[in-house]
Amino acid sequence: MESSVLLPVLALLCALAFVAGRSRSLAVAGVGGMRILNSLPFYYGSLTAFWCALPSLAVVLIWSIFDGVIIENMVHALVPPAAVEAAGGNIGLVMNQVRNLAAGHLSADSVEPAIAAAADRLVALERINRWALTGVALSFALIGAILAWLKINPQLRARAKVEDIFRWTLLACASLAILTTIGIVMSVLFESMRFFSKVPVTEFLFGLEWSPQTAIRADQQGSSGSFGAVPLFAGTLLIAGIALLVAVPTGLMVAIYLTEYASPRMRNLIKPVLEILAGIPTVVYGFFAALTVAPVIRDMGVNLGLDEWLTISSESALAAGLVMGVMIIPFVSSLSDDVITAVPRSLKDGALGLGSTRSEVVKLVVIPAALPGIVGSVLLAASRAIGETMIVVMAAGLAANLTANPFDSVTTVTVQIVTLLVGDQEFESAKTLAAFALGLVLFVVTLGLNYFALYIVRKYREQYE
Repeated sequence: MESSVLLPVLALLCALAFVAGRSRSLAVAGVGGMRILNSLPFYYGSLTAFWCALPSLAVVLIWSIFDGVIIENMVHALVPPAAVEAAGGNIGLVMNQVRNLAAGHLSADSVEPAIAAAADRLVALERINRWALTGVALSFALIGAILAWLKINPQLRARAKVEDIFRWTLLACASLAILTTIGIVMSVLFESMRFFSKVPVTEFLFGLEWSPQTAIRADQQGSSGSFGAVPLFAGTLLIAGIALLVAVPTGLMVAIYLTEYASPRMRNLIKPVLEILAGIPTVVYGFFAALTVAPVIRDMGVNLGLDEWLTISSESALAAGLVMGVMIIPFVSSLSDDVITAVPRSLKDGALGLGSTRSEVVKLVVIPAALPGIVGSVLLAASRAIGETMIVVMAAGLAANLTANPFDSVTTVTVQIVTLLVGDQEFESAKTLAAFALGLVLFVVTLGLNYFALYIVRKYREQYE
């Protein structure tokens, strides 16, 4: 049975278990009714449903983790050594062929008989695996529901047990974010270590030339690759800096206007429009940057005669930075709006009572009081700008130029990660592994910015609460 069918069947069994548990609680209460029960009938039914669901879901989860590995190891034994040698000793290529044949993407006439036999074996094992999983999961569900149903009695503290289950479930959900972060760090870190075993760390962090093209085979003519990431770091900082120069002043002024000067009607009109900017897909911003902003900037640079001293490219860091700045204005304005609104009214009223004008209150009271939150919003917006990809791809290009010229084409770390991992890649070459090293640097930088922003907000916020 497919998992798309198994899960609804388990959900139906849980519903039946709930009804059975609730009915039994009423039956064992006898003539005394619900008053002699320790908990409401709802909790007895919920406890029965949980005992039906949790064991079966645990079986499905654990089974799904290990079944693929076990099946592949069983199929490996059927793959002849000659086929592995023909694939350059890479068993993964042979197994891809077996999977494609089993899925019907290849014809059996186009492969060796041994590969066809392995594909048939894979199909048979997957069929057996599905039915075995169905039988075991349903058995655990029925056994758990029956055991819970038999334990129902008036003294059973069903409510406490259900609340314990909810508490542990919430704890597991909270731990999921931590485990996900650890998994991301470990996966990126291990692959980065493989990259740094091929390319020195100093060359990666301080090299001035980025050209990751390498020769895949020993007999192939090709570049040995240059993995100096400084041009990528410089391009990322250039575009993010331009974006912040646009977003920070504009977003901060918008927040001050909405909180201190705008009427309620004007605030209710402007704020939703700003929120729409945050909901526009980045690819739409990329189209706007590539088709509208970039040609205007190029023509402006030519008309001003800047092409005599600077390189004026049709794809430029300035175009990507300006549009990216517009995109992150809502991040700065919304967060700054919240922290400015949180400034106690007593501080403002005290300053006004001493004869300060409204602008003086904003400059001397509101901004200093809300400064930690404003700094936090700027750092979060910087993290958003550093991690942006689509706008840079469409408006700034792919050239890894080490330049401070905003009219020139540059690239960023995220764009190169996408470029290195596009298509079928061989994960043993330094070219592909370089994407993980770039991802590790990007992860450390954005994590540091986010942590620093939260640290500033938490450290100074309590002074004004």
